[in-house]
Amino acid sequence: MTSAATTPVTTASSPLVVRTTAVDLGDPATTRLLDLLPADAPVTWLRNGEGLVGWGVAAQVRTSGTARFSDADKWWAETTARADVLDEVVEPGTGLVAFGSFGFADDPGDSVLVVPRVVLGRRGDRAWITTVGDSPVAEAPRVAPADVPPAPVGLSFADGALNGEAWMTVVADAVSRINAGALEKVVLARDLIATCTEPVDVRWALHRLAVDYAMCWTFHVDGLFGATPEMLVRRERGLVTSRVLAGTIRRTGDDERDLALAATLARSSKDLEEHEYAVRSVADALEPHCSSMNVPEAPFVLHLPNVMHLATDVAGVVHDAATVSSLQLAEALHPSAAVGGTPTPEAVALIGEIEGMDRDRYAGPVGWIDATGDGEWGIALRSALVQGSTVRLFAGCGVVGSSDPEAELAESQAKFVPVRDALSGEI
Repeated sequence: MTSAATTPVTTASSPLVVRTTAVDLGDPATTRLLDLLPADAPVTWLRNGEGLVGWGVAAQVRTSGTARFSDADKWWAETTARADVLDEVVEPGTGLVAFGSFGFADDPGDSVLVVPRVVLGRRGDRAWITTVGDSPVAEAPRVAPADVPPAPVGLSFADGALNGEAWMTVVADAVSRINAGALEKVVLARDLIATCTEPVDVRWALHRLAVDYAMCWTFHVDGLFGATPEMLVRRERGLVTSRVLAGTIRRTGDDERDLALAATLARSSKDLEEHEYAVRSVADALEPHCSSMNVPEAPFVLHLPNVMHLATDVAGVVHDAATVSSLQLAEALHPSAAVGGTPTPEAVALIGEIEGMDRDRYAGPVGWIDATGDGEWGIALRSALVQGSTVRLFAGCGVVGSSDPEAELAESQAKFVPVRDALSGEI
């Protein structure tokens, strides 16, 4: 059963005054954007040292239910139409920008879109600062290193909604239903609970993730953080791209052995089948919005520090950019087969029936949007939700007819590694 949309909860009723100017942030090798991020409602979207960080709240909207995307997109269109914007840099991510994170399921579907008071960005050899308020700012605030975030104190881990044995039983149930013809694939997730004796500063984990998983998109919006390898959709100046990941194998740390495993993954009928479902769902969702598309015939193997994935980059030329924003494209793509299953309605219904936990914003779209509607939206994978001194980690696996419950459990444990290590390691 899904809930109807509730009335969006918004802040900042007066028009926003936005100023973007170039700024010298120094050498990216020695001055990282995260080094400049204070603890005041931080947001992040970073990859390979480039991207955006922000802090403070100039405006935000909270939405839920089946209309959570459309309500947020409507609010954003109204907010940008009324804003007074001076952008001296004119790069993707300059001017008025909002960061968002959306609930996986329609019920309750709690979601948020937030405009920070200050945004720092870096792209190539260019860097900028954007200030947002309800009145003109005389000059941009001085950029200085922020305080070093404290490490989590008294960290311990415990099972979430289901322990390993119970979760394998759920996987076995899904396999039997798939083999009975009810559906082709379902993505099942589980959670792990980390508890500390003091409130957790999310910036500690973000520092580790940005270094250890530099090829992923390190994100944080309203307590949800992680390092996702999967780009749901990027729209930039008429071009749209989506990186699809499905099919996973754990790395051993031995380069020669990992190369052999990568070759095994590339030939695995189970993983290729799972990957084909995911690519097909993305291509079908983007096709109505594109005048042309490129869908590679075969995936490549993406090597990450903890796992390897089958990956495909889908690209297209958007013909309706004037009327369809990147957030609307994200809504059209969510949930893809990579996080839901195939057929998606049946898979999502089965998730609600047997998974045994609330995904919250895990596996939902997370990213940013600018005033033109361009933006980047990843899938909130390798992620966790921090609330005070508790952190809830998430991991999911694609289940098909040939899946083995023990192997899926091992895969889920590998997918907990990025956030688990980020909480317990040094920066």
